[in-house]
Amino acid sequence: MDIKSDVQQQFGKNAASYVSSPIHKDGKDLLKMVEMAQINGQEVLLDIATGGGHTANAFASLVKKVTAVDLTSEMLAAAEEFIKENGYQNVEFVQGDAEKLTFTDESFEIVTCRIAPHHFPNVDLFIKEVHRVLKPGGQFLLDDNVVPETEEFDQFYNTIEKKRDYSHFRAWRKSEWIQKLEESGLEVFEWHRFEKTFRFEPWCANMKLSESEKTYLTKYILESSEKIKDKFRIVIQDEKIISFVGEAIILKALKRK
Repeated sequence: MDIKSDVQQQFGKNAASYVSSPIHKDGKDLLKMVEMAQINGQEVLLDIATGGGHTANAFASLVKKVTAVDLTSEMLAAAEEFIKENGYQNVEFVQGDAEKLTFTDESFEIVTCRIAPHHFPNVDLFIKEVHRVLKPGGQFLLDDNVVPETEEFDQFYNTIEKKRDYSHFRAWRKSEWIQKLEESGLEVFEWHRFEKTFRFEPWCANMKLSESEKTYLTKYILESSEKIKDKFRIVIQDEKIISFVGEAIILKALKRK
C-alpha cells in the first residue's frame, strides 16, 4: 500500500482513540496555538488534517467559520461528532488531501495544522498548498513533532515512530521546517519549542499494537545506546519502557503577499 492508504487505514481504525487521546485533547500546545493567532472574529479558518477535531474545536468559538479537512472519512466522522457535541455549528467537514487541496486560491485568513505533517509523504507540496489557499496577510499555525538536529537522534526517533505506526513518514528537524517555509514564500514570524512526555503503554495502545509488535519495539529501545537513552530521557523499570521525552514546535508564518 502507498503511504496515504496506510494513513487512511491506521486512522480509520483508530479514530475514536485520537479523539480521547490526552496528548491530542489536552495538550498545552493547543492553547499556545490559539494565543499566537491574531483573531478579530471574522476569519475563515482551514484546519488541515483535523484528526480528532481538537484544533477546529478550539478555534470554532473565535472565528466566523472553520473548514476541517482530513484524508480519512472515519476521522472526519469522529471529529464532527466531537465538535457538534460541544455545540459548534460553524464547522464544515471536508474529506481531502493536505497535498492537493480542493479550495480556491486565497480563500482563508488562517490555516492550522496540528500533530499531522509527520504523516505527509510530500511536505513541500503541503506547504505550497498552504501558501496558495492563504489570503495575503494570512497566518499559518503549525504544531508538530520534530527531531533533534543530530543525525543519530533523528534516526532513532523516526525509527521508533515508524515501528509503532507504519503510516508515520518523517518528523522533520526544526531547521528543515524553517527552511522549507521560507523557501515557499512564507515568513516565519514566531516559533516555540516544547517537550512532550510519551507514556509508552498509551503511546502503543493508540495504534493498537499487538503484544509481539510492542515486544519488538521495547527490545529496540532497550538496546539503544546510553547516549540515546539520556537524550530522550527514557525511563526503564524491570526491562519495561515507562516513558520517553520527545520534542515539538509551534510555529506561526505569515503570507506577506
